[in-house]
Amino acid sequence: MKIVVWQTAFLGDLILTTPLFRSIKNLFPESKLTVITKPFGKDVLKNNPNIDKLIIYDKKKSSNLQLIKTLRSEKFDIAVSPHRSHRASYSLFLSGIPFRIGFDRAGFSFLYTKTVPHRFDGTHEIDRNLSLLKVFKEYDESKIHRFPEIFLDKEEDGYYTKLGLKSKNYILIAPGSKWKTKRWTVRGFSDLIDTLLKKGEKVVVFGGKEDTDFAQEIIRGKMGVINIVGKTSLRESFSLVKHAKALISNDSAPVHMAVSFNTPVVDIYGPTITDFGFYPYRNGVVVEVKGLKCRPCGLHGHNRCPTGTFECMEKISAEMVINALYRIT
Repeated sequence: MKIVVWQTAFLGDLILTTPLFRSIKNLFPESKLTVITKPFGKDVLKNNPNIDKLIIYDKKKSSNLQLIKTLRSEKFDIAVSPHRSHRASYSLFLSGIPFRIGFDRAGFSFLYTKTVPHRFDGTHEIDRNLSLLKVFKEYDESKIHRFPEIFLDKEEDGYYTKLGLKSKNYILIAPGSKWKTKRWTVRGFSDLIDTLLKKGEKVVVFGGKEDTDFAQEIIRGKMGVINIVGKTSLRESFSLVKHAKALISNDSAPVHMAVSFNTPVVDIYGPTITDFGFYPYRNGVVVEVKGLKCRPCGLHGHNRCPTGTFECMEKISAEMVINALYRIT
């Protein structure tokens, strides 16, 4: 049996789909599992024993028609799509795959042979994804795996030591986000780091190259902070997250990296809410300001606050984050 899973959403979404891969293999141990993913998927899914093949799809560079031709040539028996895009729906349909499972709120959901309810009602994204498997008569709850997984080899695992760090002896901070309103304030992060340093904690700040300027604002004038923003690969970042004493992050992909390694995580929520289902699945705590009528202002947030007040982040203090941190460490 040949099964293909389509997940070309964001980094965090792919990490949260990894329990689906293991669960499929548990239910269908003789199956061959292929995953359609973006280029970064090669780093996320490297060494994953549940995946037999990757199909890398970059919609900015790749032809959708060529992808459909590739899928047709593979002659898959089953397609499962946790991704709710129109593109996923019609591409899988045109690929001639006889049994196609997706969500009822996906674009062009009528092109699936079976659909499953998708709701933003507090159900975690992991559990939503796994609900796609309930359409199979082979479904067995005891074979369902619910924690995300990232697999590092020995050399990758030890990357953190190259920075002179010791395992579980540093606080890792990820201040960035693709959407600006999902980033906590410069003052908040700055005060947080000052407090951590006063408490004798070793502080490491990491992120992508796009986070460089924001990180510089946060750590300006501070001594003793290890700033590696924009200087690590994705696999190296995984090592840092795995061996951190705890991670402090906005509502973004690093949260789900931490959950993969069971690293304690403080998740700072601004414009988004936990009902969307992307909160830490285990060993984490959410810091948020409840009772604001403007929350949520969107599924992903915005680049500018729609009300101009940015209350959801401005009202989160360093003390709130510190208290949350020491509740889980």
